[in-house]
Amino acid sequence: MPDQTTGSRPTLEAVAARAGVSRATASRVVNGGAGVRAPLVEKVNRAVEELGYVPNHAARTLVTRRNGAVAVIIEEPEFRIFSDPFFEQQVRGISRELTAHDSQLVLLWVEGPGDHERIARYLGGGHVDGALAFSLHSDDALPALIDRARIPVVFGGRPAPGIDPAVPYVDCDNRGGAREAVGHLVGLGRRAVAHIAGPRDQTSAVDRLHGYHDVLPDADPALLCQGSFTEDSGARAMAELLDRRPDVDGVFVANDLMATGALRTLRERGVRVPEDVAVVGFDDMASVIDRTSPALTTIRQDIEGMGRLMVKLLMRLLDGTDGAAPASVITPTSLVRRDSA
Repeated sequence: MPDQTTGSRPTLEAVAARAGVSRATASRVVNGGAGVRAPLVEKVNRAVEELGYVPNHAARTLVTRRNGAVAVIIEEPEFRIFSDPFFEQQVRGISRELTAHDSQLVLLWVEGPGDHERIARYLGGGHVDGALAFSLHSDDALPALIDRARIPVVFGGRPAPGIDPAVPYVDCDNRGGAREAVGHLVGLGRRAVAHIAGPRDQTSAVDRLHGYHDVLPDADPALLCQGSFTEDSGARAMAELLDRRPDVDGVFVANDLMATGALRTLRERGVRVPEDVAVVGFDDMASVIDRTSPALTTIRQDIEGMGRLMVKLLMRLLDGTDGAAPASVITPTSLVRRDSA
């Protein structure tokens, strides 16, 4: 239990005295420094616990040159962030890994262009050690603003052409996963396989569209429709496809939320899944899969794991132990077969 015999806040000097070490040694232990023998580390940590000592953030920043905080920037409006489970899972992975590194998450999102300067001022103000940014768009001003702030950054998702290729990113094998999804539908004997694509200004959607064309290079353009990664857009796109091509018998949907909307439209139109139309999604998010009927066949990506990887790459940048920037990471995907295809 913390020692509360005095009303004043415990000081580092008190910790050093309780542990029987110098103030410098206590400071190194509290601030994560190296070069202190294990028995002394144990004594200092025991004194910290007994006294209830809380390090002064300003003083710790002077010693470590770290703020102990990382900005997580999502280039999407608030309603998308809190309605799409993808963001929840990725932020969960980021948060857990930051906690393991004793660092705080600062969540920022971009509702529109007017938010860019506000975020740029915050990043340039020395409040955070680095940034993690994802859901970027091809005409995004955010990468340039982060670069102007002179802080380390890791992107979630392959950035659009024109971004400094030395900046590391974490993404899944979007193109390969799409190829597997479409190949699975073709392997089931489906002859009119459609694709509900995501926004063309996001590389994940573009890569999945390319994966579709890798398998079906001569696909009828009428079999292609675009959504916005939301459930309602998937429902609208599926209705449009059925109107254009009533013979469609398979559909690869660029994410699970849109696939949920597509299944809803098929159900309302009296189209049987998978007997009449087989459906494959992309993500494998449990919170979405649990409410699909029939259960959705999909491409799995490790969303939470990618969040953790982003933090690990950023910490390597902050530590500067590798000299060069760490390499970007592409994580594998896999087909998860269920009842819809």
